[in-house]
Amino acid sequence: MEAFTSVLPISVIVLLASVFLVPMPTGTILTFLVGAALLIVGMGFFTMGADMAMMPMGEGIGIQITKTANIFIALLVSFIMGMIITIAEPDLQVLSRQVPSIDKWLLVITVGLGVGFFLIVAVLRIFIKIKLSVMLFIFYIITFGLVFFAPSKFIPVAFDSGGVTTGPITVPFILSLGVGVASLRTDRNSQDDSFGLVALCSVGPILAVLLLGILFNPQGMEAEAHTVPEVVTSRDVVEIFAFEFPHYAADVFKATGAILAFFIIFQLIYRRYKRHRLGRIAVGFLYTFIGLVVFLTGVNVGFIPVGQFLGSELAKSSFSWILVPLGVLFGYFIVKAEPAVHVLNKQVEEISSGAISQQVMQRSLSVGMASALGLSMLRILLGIPILWILIPGYIIALALTFFVPPIFTGIAFDSGGVCSGPMTSTFLLPLAMGTAEGAGMGFMENAFGIVAVVAMAPLVVIQIVGLVYRSKLNISDMAANEELEALASAKDAGVIVEYDYGEAS
Repeated sequence: MEAFTSVLPISVIVLLASVFLVPMPTGTILTFLVGAALLIVGMGFFTMGADMAMMPMGEGIGIQITKTANIFIALLVSFIMGMIITIAEPDLQVLSRQVPSIDKWLLVITVGLGVGFFLIVAVLRIFIKIKLSVMLFIFYIITFGLVFFAPSKFIPVAFDSGGVTTGPITVPFILSLGVGVASLRTDRNSQDDSFGLVALCSVGPILAVLLLGILFNPQGMEAEAHTVPEVVTSRDVVEIFAFEFPHYAADVFKATGAILAFFIIFQLIYRRYKRHRLGRIAVGFLYTFIGLVVFLTGVNVGFIPVGQFLGSELAKSSFSWILVPLGVLFGYFIVKAEPAVHVLNKQVEEISSGAISQQVMQRSLSVGMASALGLSMLRILLGIPILWILIPGYIIALALTFFVPPIFTGIAFDSGGVCSGPMTSTFLLPLAMGTAEGAGMGFMENAFGIVAVVAMAPLVVIQIVGLVYRSKLNISDMAANEELEALASAKDAGVIVEYDYGEAS
């Protein structure tokens, strides 16, 4: 039901657009509807699998590596795990296929190295108890310093890489790893430090890909748009999905197989999990595999052609401006269809003991995504350079880190990576590419970068929620102090104070 209510708004918006704005071929719409159905089934299985397998695995490994006497081994395990889950990430595979002039595996391994190294940094931060805001400030200063030396067409790809690495496989594991490592600390700030791993692991790929661009200096970086497949009959629709299904099954098998192999080795060495827990993890892992295969097949086959077609036709029309409000609508609802967002929202509610509810998180992320998509569509249509948006956005986000409660900083920067998941890379990126094509803008400078803007917006929005939270907390504390002072004055005056169910009268 959660998956159904998440996907339904996007489906309705696309269907309405096909009726009133851009008439689409019947075959394309039918393909989209089948893709939406697969999306619902896949998301349902994945969410169950993440709860049963991925999160317990991440938390267990996090606890175990902190118990290891040899810190070098603990950090080595973190690095290897970071590499494996990143290379396994479906979002990264999707992005790497769309970047020209660079070998797919060169880009994937570069991003994997960035995540692996920064996962070490993130784990050390929890051990050493360094404030997340300080580390983010330092690393983003270095990042924007490198921007001025990298090829201009490479900058959007670098920032997009930071967003796509934190997807449905990476997020459940890294979030749980942070909880596991922080749980062994008994100080009052341990919960605050349980968030922030995703944030730091999003910086690593950006730095790594910028360095790759500086050293590699690729030439002739021009991407080609997706082609909309010819679909005439219902049999054509079935054949398209049947043809692509084994390919995505193979990709997910390679991805999850590497994680499973690592987990088996881990279990053989440490014997952490009992037989009944292993059985539950095995079933959860199967759910995760089924969910990802079905989800990715539905999104890639059903959503990419529609996103490409919709963006291209609207950008060519006389009312191309409608892409901005349409982007706002897509942004508000599409974040609900991201699998990893559900994992994050649930964990935030649990860690904060209900102080930050799933509903508050969902609405905040929806507002952030709506702003990001509207701004992205405007940027593509007007040809605004990506740095004109990213630099002011990150300055505001980093400045807010010094005024909000630390837990909100970790949640905000984690949310940025989580929001830019499979739906972003397989529907919004093709939508942006179609828009760039229709508007006559270059793909590399304009279409790429939409993931980066999507990843940046929640950094500001969630921290604004943190400011509101702190303000309400201060008002509550002031009211409590005034009541205590009134009671003390009454006592000094010899007034008898009666209590009724905890309330003074």
